[in-house]
Amino acid sequence: MSQQNGFNVAVVGATGAVGQQMIETLVKQNFPIKNLLLLSSARSAGKKINVSGQEYTVQEAKPESFEGIDIALFSAGGSVSKELAPEAVKRGAIVVDNTSAFRMDQNTPLVVPEVNEADLHNHNGIIANPNCSTIQMVVALQPIREKFGLKKVIVSTYQAVSGAGAAAISELMDQTKAILNNESYEPKILPVKSDNNHYQIAFNAIPQIDKFQDNGYTFEEMKMINETKKIMNLSDLPVSATCVRLPVAVGHSESVYFEIEAEGVTANDIKALLQDAPGVVLQDDPENQIYPMPANCVGKNDVFVGRIRKDIDESRGFHMWVVSDNLLKGAAWNSVQIAESLIKLGLVK
Repeated sequence: MSQQNGFNVAVVGATGAVGQQMIETLVKQNFPIKNLLLLSSARSAGKKINVSGQEYTVQEAKPESFEGIDIALFSAGGSVSKELAPEAVKRGAIVVDNTSAFRMDQNTPLVVPEVNEADLHNHNGIIANPNCSTIQMVVALQPIREKFGLKKVIVSTYQAVSGAGAAAISELMDQTKAILNNESYEPKILPVKSDNNHYQIAFNAIPQIDKFQDNGYTFEEMKMINETKKIMNLSDLPVSATCVRLPVAVGHSESVYFEIEAEGVTANDIKALLQDAPGVVLQDDPENQIYPMPANCVGKNDVFVGRIRKDIDESRGFHMWVVSDNLLKGAAWNSVQIAESLIKLGLVK
C-alpha cells in the first residue's frame, strides 16, 4: 500500500459502512498513499482490517492521531467531526468530512468535483462532502444548468436503507425474513433511531428520512434544498424535496422535475448533453425498457440517468430518473474524488 512519493492518509470511522468503502475506494483508485492510518471510536479500536493483503490495527481517534497526516477522510458522525476535524487541521491535515457538521458553514466549501471543483481553492482546512441524495442530483443537473440554465427543481427520492447505516440493512433483512416466515419482529431503527416511533421497512415505504423540522420538511429534505443551492452557487434557485425510504439495501433513486431557462429545448437535446457529461451514464431507451435501477448501480462510481422526457404542460419543464450507489458516489467515492482534486490542483503540501 505504501508509495514513497505518496501522502499520509487517515480514515476516521474506518470500521463503519462508509469508512470501509473509503478504504476500498482508495485501493481501487490506486490513490498515492505513503502511510495509511485507520481510526475509530474507542469501542472499535483494536479491530484488525486487511487492506491489500496488509493487516492494519484500527486505533482510537484522538487529536494527536493527526500529527503528520496530509489528508484525513472523516465518516464517523457529526459530533466526532466537530470535535476532531479542527484538531486535524491544526496539525496540518486537510479534512474531507462526510458528515453534515460543516456543510452549511459559510467558510467551508461543499464540493462535488464534477460541479464545483474550483471551490476547493477557498478551503480553510475542511472540505464538506454533501449529502448522498444531493450529490447524484447535482451531477445530473450541472451540465443542463451550464447549457440551458436552471430555474426550478422538485425532487422525490426513493432512498436505500444503507443511508441509515449497516444496522438498518440488517433490520430490513431480518424483518423481511420474519414476515415471510410469519414471525413477529420489533422495528427499532427506521425511520430515525433517535425518534419516538419506529416502523416496519420491509414491504413498506416510509415518507420520513431524518427528523421533522418546524416547517413540515424533514432534515434530509432541507439538506437537499440548502445544499443544492450552495453547491450550484444559486441561492435563489427554487428547490423542493420529498424524501422516502424504501426496502432497498443499496442505491438511491430520484424522480427529478426541473425547469430550464432556454426555450425550444427537446428531451433529445438533454439526452445528447448527458451522454457525454462527466460522472454520468445515460441509460435511456424506453422502447427496450432500458432505464437506471438501484440493483444495477451497486459498486459503480457513476450517476445513472434515464426516463428523460418533456413535461406535458410546461414547455421548459422536464423529468428525469437518477440512480446512484449512495455509499460510493454518495459518500466514499466523492470524498476520495475531492482528495484527488486537491492533489491535482496542488492544494496538498
